[in-house]
Amino acid sequence: QVQLVESGGGLVQTGGSLRLSCAASGRTISRYTMGWFRQAPGKEREFVARILYSSTYTNYADSVKGRFTISRDNAKNTVYLQMSSLKPEDTALYYCAAAFAGGEYNYWGQGTQVTVSS
Repeated sequence: QVQLVESGGGLVQTGGSLRLSCAASGRTISRYTMGWFRQAPGKEREFVARILYSSTYTNYADSVKGRFTISRDNAKNTVYLQMSSLKPEDTALYYCAAAFAGGEYNYWGQGTQVTVSS
């Protein structure tokens, strides 16, 4: 079992920055693809970013390309999402998730709220 705890959310103004953290316990994340997802009220949960277990390859949703950066520190068992140039449309509950060896996302955190004011 992998337990994930997100932190770093908060209230920021348009154009501001935040760094989200996802701390894992129970297992090391070195063999897990790690992803970030978000869900706004009344909308479906959507993919934001991922970083593969086997390399530093990353993938981003079109809506956040050039603004968000996902990274991992296996020594700290932590994944990060650096967000810049934030927009009101980025307001959502952000979740991190883990997929063993690139499989399905079976482990999810409880989420951290990001609110971007206009």
